[in-house]
Amino acid sequence: MSDAAEPTVLVRTDRGVGHVTLNRPRAINALDLGMIQALSAALDRWQDDADIDLVLLDGAGERGLCAGGDVRGLREQILAGAVAATADFFRAEYALNARIAEYRKPIVVVADGVTMGGGIGLAGHAAVRVVTERSRLAMPETRIGFTPDVGGSWLLARAPGRLGEYLALTGEAMDAADALYAGFADALVPSERIGDLRAALADRADPGTPAEIVLLFDETPGPSRLEAARGWIDEAFSAPRVAEIIERLRRRPEPEAGATADLLEASSPTALTVTLAAVRAARTLPDLRAALAQEYGLVLWFAKTQPDLPEGIRAQLVDKDRDPRWHPAALADVDDELAARALAWQPPAPLWAVP
Repeated sequence: MSDAAEPTVLVRTDRGVGHVTLNRPRAINALDLGMIQALSAALDRWQDDADIDLVLLDGAGERGLCAGGDVRGLREQILAGAVAATADFFRAEYALNARIAEYRKPIVVVADGVTMGGGIGLAGHAAVRVVTERSRLAMPETRIGFTPDVGGSWLLARAPGRLGEYLALTGEAMDAADALYAGFADALVPSERIGDLRAALADRADPGTPAEIVLLFDETPGPSRLEAARGWIDEAFSAPRVAEIIERLRRRPEPEAGATADLLEASSPTALTVTLAAVRAARTLPDLRAALAQEYGLVLWFAKTQPDLPEGIRAQLVDKDRDPRWHPAALADVDDELAARALAWQPPAPLWAVP
């Protein structure tokens, strides 16, 4: 049966739980505008419903919560010059990200399996964020010539040490232990117990809060790879510029450091330069909404002015030749003021209405 045979978002209630399930399993529940609107409508419906005490968000299938947004469609919009449609999508998505963070009822998200890009925007800002032994969380935008968004820069900026810069520039995936250590998750629940967790959230006997109920199923993760690598990551990724990060990585004895340098040298110089500045700028911002507003300006700047974004999507996801032709091709050719200009660029209309 194809994904199109059923609604792409399943919405139902069970004993005080508003339950929403992303339902495009063949696409690892990748988000489109209709799904964002359906999620937003469910939250609207339950916000003042006295019979709903909490919201549970998960994904259909065993592959993941959400692989991200429809970047192939984004490329088509960019090539067609449909910037207004691009802006509409991101405005709706970012409003949903902020809504999840600010919702007056607890939202529990089960980030089982692949949770990347737009999936982080759904899972990362919830009140209770559950991962499993199958979880793989990442913000891989630089690999397509883009920059972390959906509030990802806010989460990355608050990761320990320089993990935010590392994760943002490399797009590396986190397992459950890494996600807990980096601040992207709150609890590890084995995938075989997720059904029991759903039932317990609906029963809500004693203890009563969602966080307390999740803790009944929480297990201690194994060691975090990221925590063990903090020494070389912090030393290299504290450098002021991407080129110097690569130089520091080349001087490190760890094999992982050299592999990371190779990865960065193959990535979009523009995306790396802007992303490094964006994560560091997010550390100075007051809240998630401010970070989303910064990201909104950056994503439209990429969509309107930068050839690397459609080229990166082509190379990774359309033609899949894994041979993007970046412009400029080398970090040495990136204008020293590029990141400052990107951060200062103003979208045609602000993300949030000015009071």
